[in-house]
Amino acid sequence: MVLGILLLTAGGKASGQVVTGAERTGEYFPMIQGKRVGIVANSASVVNGVNTVDTLVSMGCNVVKIYSPEHGFRRQVGAGVEVENQMDPTTGIEVISLYGKNRKPSPSDLEGVDLMVFDIQDVGVRFYTYISTLSYLMEACAESGIPLLVFDRPDPNGFYIDGPVLDPRFSSFVGLHPVPVVYGMTIGEYACMVNGEGWLKDGIRCDVKIIPLENWTHQTFIKIDQAPSPNLPTLNSIYLYPSLCFFEGTDISIGRGTCAPFEVFGHPEMKGFAFSFTPASIPGKSIHPPHEGVQCLGLDLRDFYQTHPAMFGRINLSWLFMAFKNLGNSPDFFTSYFDKLAGTDALRLQILRGATETEIRESWQEGIGRFKSVREKYLLYD
Repeated sequence: MVLGILLLTAGGKASGQVVTGAERTGEYFPMIQGKRVGIVANSASVVNGVNTVDTLVSMGCNVVKIYSPEHGFRRQVGAGVEVENQMDPTTGIEVISLYGKNRKPSPSDLEGVDLMVFDIQDVGVRFYTYISTLSYLMEACAESGIPLLVFDRPDPNGFYIDGPVLDPRFSSFVGLHPVPVVYGMTIGEYACMVNGEGWLKDGIRCDVKIIPLENWTHQTFIKIDQAPSPNLPTLNSIYLYPSLCFFEGTDISIGRGTCAPFEVFGHPEMKGFAFSFTPASIPGKSIHPPHEGVQCLGLDLRDFYQTHPAMFGRINLSWLFMAFKNLGNSPDFFTSYFDKLAGTDALRLQILRGATETEIRESWQEGIGRFKSVREKYLLYD
C-alpha cells in the first residue's frame, strides 16, 4: 500500500502506484535488524504518511542518531538558514545538523552507528542541496567503514536532462559534480554514479546499497503530497525550479515570502507588467525575503505549463533574458552567486554579450552528450 505518490500516465489517468524504497520494509528490515542505525531524513521522509524515523522505531529498529539536511528534520526552515543540533521531541533521539557548522558528519557524529540510512525526497536539480549532503555523507561513511542504505524516491524532473554541465572550478555546496542542472536521475541512481565515477574525496568508495522503487520509470509523472522543502510547495514549483532558481543569483524575487514561491517572479523596478506581489516574512519559509514589503512587478507562472505545454520538460531562459533586458542590460544584474548556480561563468558571459537562447542551448549539447554516456551506466529504471 502506498500513500502520497500516485503514478500517472502522460494522459493523467491513474495506472498503478509507485512504491518507494522506504515503503519496501520487507526488503530492508532484515538488513537493519539488530544494528545501531543512523538516518538522514526530513519532514518529507514518510512511509504511508508516517515519518520514516517513527516507522523504523515502531518496527523495533534501534535508531540511535538522526541527521538533518538543509531545512531541518521535522519542522522545516527556510533556504540558507543554519540548523542547530537538537533532541527530537517525539523520539528523544539526537538530531545532528548537516546544514549548520558542519556539512559533512565528523567521526564523532558517526560514533555508535553500525549502519546509515538516507531517505530524502530530491527534485533532480543540481543546485538543490540534498545531493551534496548525500555525497558528503557517503564520503564520511566510507572513511568510517559504515555501510549506507539509500531508500530511493522518484525524481519529479527525472524525464529530461538540460542545462550547462558544471565546470569543476565552480564546485560548491550548490553543485559538487560535473553534471547538468537537470540530470534525470533518482537519488539512488545519483549515489551509484558518485561512487562509480570516483567523485568522493581521493576516489574513496562507499559501501552503498539502494532499496529501489517499484512501478516507476523515468517517464512516470508523479504527485508528491509532502513538500520536499518549504519553498517548493507544489509540483508546478518543482517543474519551474530549474529555470527560476537562476534568479537567486540576481536581485529578482522568485516569490519567496508569498503564497507562490518559485511560481512567480518580479522586481520593484520592472516595467510593463500588470501582475504584482509584495514579499513578506513567513516563519518556517522565508524570513526577510528579497524586497520584503515592497511591491514587485513581474509574471505569474502558476498556469504556465497549461498554456504553454511545449515548454514543459526544458529549462526556460526567456524569463532570465526578459528580466535582464527590462532592468537595463547591466552587468550589475548578476551577483557572484549566479556563476555558482550555473556551475560556470559561461552562461553569464553569453547573456552579457547578447547570445541568443538557441546559441546558448547549443553550447550545452556537447557536455550533455558526455554526461549521458556516464549516466547510462547507473540507471536503475527504464
